[in-house]
Amino acid sequence: EYEFLIYLAKTPNKVFDREQLLKEVWHYEFYGDLRTVDTHVKRLREKLNRVSSDAAQMIQTVWGVGYKFEVKPSDEPTK
Repeated sequence: EYEFLIYLAKTPNKVFDREQLLKEVWHYEFYGDLRTVDTHVKRLREKLNRVSSDAAQMIQTVWGVGYKFEVKPSDEPTK
């Protein structure tokens, strides 16, 4: 799940489909069950929610597509 969080956070606001996440994060080839990703997302959100509900909400579901790590302008670090 840590690798999943890092993968999403490296490119904030970009939407990744489930098949891409399985291949890139967990190195699985797609064989028919994309819900594996949903299970990982649920577990990760639960862990993040223990720290901060705001952090857990940064992993957004994009219905019919996949997931993204949402960073709003106020969340972005200043340079």
